[in-house]
Amino acid sequence: MEVTDLLINENILANFRPSSKKQTLQTLARHIAASVGLNSADVFDALIARESLGSTGVGKGVGIPHARIKGIKKIQGLFARLCTPVDFDSVDDRPVDLIFMLLAPENAGADHLKALAKVSRLLRDENVCDKLRATHEGNALYALLAGATATAA
Repeated sequence: MEVTDLLINENILANFRPSSKKQTLQTLARHIAASVGLNSADVFDALIARESLGSTGVGKGVGIPHARIKGIKKIQGLFARLCTPVDFDSVDDRPVDLIFMLLAPENAGADHLKALAKVSRLLRDENVCDKLRATHEGNALYALLAGATATAA
């Protein structure tokens, strides 16, 4: 599984300006819901339910919000580069400025975990994150994400 299996260029937000974690999740839920034909309130509710189990702010300025949701056939991703970091209740208390959201079918099982592992490995690489933070154009972000996974394989 590659990042390009999870993410399309249209689901890259290069200069996103949210003011809070809630606004971040609401806006990203609207964007991905429109992209895959889901109800944005259902997506937001699923993300909030997952966050209630523990923050998906994994540290070093990275968030990986994710949820299983009815109505999609394959795992879908969205990447956002925030202009200003927001508090995400991260494990290291550092605000988040890079977000890779994943939505998986309810019965995704191991595929959901593989996708999370792939994204987590990618965004643990400080060089990749530095390049993502320095890039302000959606196509370039997509190319970085796709290229980073190709070189890490």
